Amino acid sequence: MAAKGHLPNEQEILENEAKAQAILEEYDKEAGYRLFQNKWLKLFVSVIAIAFALYHLYTAYAGPIVTLKHRSLHVAIILCLIFLLYPGWKKASRKKLAFYDGILALLSVGTAGYIFLFYMEIVNRGGIPSALDVLFATITCLLVLEASRRIAGWELTVMALISIAYAYWGAYLPGDFAHRGYTLSDIFNYMYVTTEGIFGDAISVSASFIILFIIFGAFLSKSGMGTLFNDLSLALAGSSKGGPAKVGVIASAIHGSINGSAVASVVTTGSFTIPMMKRVGYKAEFAGAVEATAAVGGQILPPVMGAAAFIMAETLGVSYISIATAALIPALMYYFGLLVQVHLRADRDNLQGLQKDEIPRVKDVLLERGHLLLPLIMLVVLLMLGYTPTIVAFYTIVATIVVAAFRKSSRMGFRDILQALENGVRDTLGVAVACAAVGITVGVFSLTGFGLKLANIILMMGQGSLFLTLFFTMVASIILGLGLPSIPCYIITATMAAPALAAFGIDPLVSHLFVFYFGVIANLTPPVALAAFAGAGIAGSDPQRTGWISCKLALAGFIVPFIFVYKPALLIGKAGLLEIVVVTLTTLLAVIALAAATEGFIFSRMNWAARLLLVAAAICLIFNEWLLIVAGMVTMCVILVYQFMKKRSSLSIQV
Repeated sequence: MAAKGHLPNEQEILENEAKAQAILEEYDKEAGYRLFQNKWLKLFVSVIAIAFALYHLYTAYAGPIVTLKHRSLHVAIILCLIFLLYPGWKKASRKKLAFYDGILALLSVGTAGYIFLFYMEIVNRGGIPSALDVLFATITCLLVLEASRRIAGWELTVMALISIAYAYWGAYLPGDFAHRGYTLSDIFNYMYVTTEGIFGDAISVSASFIILFIIFGAFLSKSGMGTLFNDLSLALAGSSKGGPAKVGVIASAIHGSINGSAVASVVTTGSFTIPMMKRVGYKAEFAGAVEATAAVGGQILPPVMGAAAFIMAETLGVSYISIATAALIPALMYYFGLLVQVHLRADRDNLQGLQKDEIPRVKDVLLERGHLLLPLIMLVVLLMLGYTPTIVAFYTIVATIVVAAFRKSSRMGFRDILQALENGVRDTLGVAVACAAVGITVGVFSLTGFGLKLANIILMMGQGSLFLTLFFTMVASIILGLGLPSIPCYIITATMAAPALAAFGIDPLVSHLFVFYFGVIANLTPPVALAAFAGAGIAGSDPQRTGWISCKLALAGFIVPFIFVYKPALLIGKAGLLEIVVVTLTTLLAVIALAAATEGFIFSRMNWAARLLLVAAAICLIFNEWLLIVAGMVTMCVILVYQFMKKRSSLSIQV
């Protein structure tokens, strides 16, 4: 397909990809891995990764080994690969393996080896540690902290260190924060030989679900699914007003849901869509913000939700399909609000789409790569039929290999299959070690009861008001989610912030989705807005300004959680069909009102009075009071009619 001014040519694509890789390495530590010169060392790492992937595929089909052994092996190999692949600091060589990293890799394997060798003795001691238990527990905790620092950044590591310090010195704190105090041997042993710390629920989900779905994503990527997403998005939205921005929203939504990393999604799709947005007239800051906002939203979009749906289901003890079904309408509202703002900006600034001959036809795209959608359809159908996510992941991986063979453009050879297995494990490293590190923090909360204490503080600040409690919970979730991937973000916010909402009788699923939304949105909120900064890097815009524009574009994400707390019918399964329809329609109106007020345009430019009235209308539509809903709808209708008449009047004058 030839480029005609809007679509990037081959040279520009290569330049964008190189720039994107540099940005990915800057904002996503997982991209800064070693590129070994020694082919035998490179082969050694590949063999470990492929064997690790095959082990998880086997346990997915046949069932895992004993719980503590399975989880400890998962963590041990993850740590081993991190120390082999990731240098300790930026200036360290990325071509050679430092001898001390080899020692750390061996120690990592030893942490699981100890549990395998002395499993029965550990069980029989009933939580009373031996000197060797404490030694290996201490080594494991230190290895997890160092690996987390290397690949996930300082945020999780510092949080875990503060948690350990709190468990050790908490007896000396004043007031409600005090506890009876624990020795370091108590703390480390709790993290190592129980399933409450490092080997807790987070690692359970990582070892059972997350790694399988990331491997599934690697197979989809290897088969050319990314090309399908981009081409299909172009075909569907490329020619509409402001088309490139809508292409970015659609492609990033799908990619982000499967990928699980907002920053990686920004870089993957943004290197293609952001230059197109700038060429049709969108400002650089706005183009970067659109891509960041869309990529972050993928973490809350079913069917995969960046794998968060699986750990949420495990935590709440409900089925995965219940989570995905409930999250569907709020996620669509988030993207609807983003698309409305993108469209209004294009309408206001008269930004056109791509020419018809510059974009592929839907029919052609589906004929060439449409078969790659079959594994995704199979995924949803099997989950709806009640199969476990583990076995569903196994079958869909196999199905992807088979389906990809239907056409030459997507067919995978034996080398491609091995590469996909290795890529899947490599992509798992950051999430898995984050789950291990967050296990330390959650373990301390469990040990000391800190989560309940924080919930009481939030309730006290809320002074008995549901709205104020929701507001302070939102603030806490955003702070806790700064710089974190979606999985540890959910675990932290669910442990520390969600319990505050239980006092108001809010359904656990509702409260967990509430805190997860705001934890995810933390990727857009300055000063630590990693997704927005990545988008700014590709767009060549100011990172902080891009972050604030991202927050404006994500406004629907700020109000929708409040709406489904006050109106649980927005979550499918929490009410009857009629109530769900009514609540969805009022939410749509609220999102439109807020988007128009934010852009200052609908049909024609609005003054501040009209914008403030639309904000008031949107707020009225949030609550579950008919008087407020009617007031909001009437106010909105008056503004829309006035703006429409204003536009007709200006057109008449021009004629």
